[in-house]
Amino acid sequence: MIQKSSTQINAEQLRLHIRSTLQMLSLWSESVEELLLGTSAQESHLGYYRRQIKGPARGIYQMEPNTERDIWINYLTYHRDLADAVHLICGVSGPDPMALEFNLAYQTIMARLHYLRVKHPLPWKDDLDSQAEYWDKYYNCNPVKGFPSEYIRNYRRVVLS
Repeated sequence: MIQKSSTQINAEQLRLHIRSTLQMLSLWSESVEELLLGTSAQESHLGYYRRQIKGPARGIYQMEPNTERDIWINYLTYHRDLADAVHLICGVSGPDPMALEFNLAYQTIMARLHYLRVKHPLPWKDDLDSQAEYWDKYYNCNPVKGFPSEYIRNYRRVVLS
């Protein structure tokens, strides 16, 4: 269960945010833009939910602080140029649960870095079924909550509506 916010983010505005934020890091592609839109649609209904109830997940991508910490320790420690860019863009230089909940650029970058560490290529931008499967396998990682069919339904409902 996640805590409701008073509003959700307009899908086209979020699309522009994802694009401009990730282009600053040279980490943008049409495929990742669609995957992050879908991830946000599934995880928080585009920011309608910003904090998990009875759980640690935060922000529009519902990332857990342990995942954020793992990205800093096991990835950004070894990619100092990228860590410095995150600091420059977001003002964050290490795990920061408050930024994970309230700093939209930081949330977007952390979700992108989570997917960046996956060894398998991103699904094609127009293949919603493959995006849903990719999200489930590499982001959701929960066999009893969240399913590709739910991801597809939420993407269609909040991104395409």
